[in-house]
Amino acid sequence: MARQDFSFFHSLRVRWAEVDMQGIVFNGHYLTYFDVAFTEYWRATGLPGVLQQAQEGKEMFARKATIEYQAPARFDDVLDIGVRCAGFGRTSVRFVVEIHHGDEHLISGELVYVYADTSIRKGVPWPDAWREAITRFEKLAPEAL
Repeated sequence: MARQDFSFFHSLRVRWAEVDMQGIVFNGHYLTYFDVAFTEYWRATGLPGVLQQAQEGKEMFARKATIEYQAPARFDDVLDIGVRCAGFGRTSVRFVVEIHHGDEHLISGELVYVYADTSIRKGVPWPDAWREAITRFEKLAPEAL
């Protein structure tokens, strides 16, 4: 994946509370960074937010999250976090996440969500309108999973 393949980036400054004794981001915080950037990505698409989804009895459940470390982020770094929809399944969607500091690629990751009916806690098909909106938002068309 190349940086220019991402349609969306969110900037975040590393705070003191997120680093260890060496001034390096503690590894668990990268998932929080992914979540913050994903929330802003979703907001940028204009699709229904979590409160509206909950009112409709639907929700996106996290199914999988992975992190690959290439280099550490440090206290006070301004990070650019790219989020990209890489593919759709019938009920699931896969997002790729990358964290950059300037030109340096620090972290890669993946988030997989399942769209579900909260009353039965089972996956339901992704709305076609959501697929279309995300596909229009992306530089590269998401693949079928």
